[in-house]
Amino acid sequence: MKRFIHYIIYALLLVAICACSDRLDITQNYAFDLQTMPYPKKIIRGETIEIRCQITREGNYAGTNFFIRYFQTDGKGELRLDDGRVLTPNDLFLLTNDIFRLYYTSHCTDQQNLDVYIEDTFHKIVQKSFSFQNETAKKEE
Repeated sequence: MKRFIHYIIYALLLVAICACSDRLDITQNYAFDLQTMPYPKKIIRGETIEIRCQITREGNYAGTNFFIRYFQTDGKGELRLDDGRVLTPNDLFLLTNDIFRLYYTSHCTDQQNLDVYIEDTFHKIVQKSFSFQNETAKKEE
């Protein structure tokens, strides 16, 4: 019986030693979202609309970078960042801040739809859609 108890103790010690690891689990990949302030839904050809954006993170890992890309599914226009960079459709651009502004300038009189994608270093993607209705210029009285 003593021998049986010794075998059980040795087995438990072996399991405990094998289960221990000196590696630290560091979370690098956190969920995030893109929040925007309300923006005008009607636009006149040639008009520029500001969209205020903020990336909100569940956690912060210093090595995480965020990138932006967009597609314009309807209409024609130009999208640029607050630092002056003009975005080209389907190209990735590095975002330097979590709080930034997008400026959309209309180049047509049709309805305009944009899909904006924010991607992090770990290939997580958040997509937001923006839609603008054409509004004819008001006649001066």
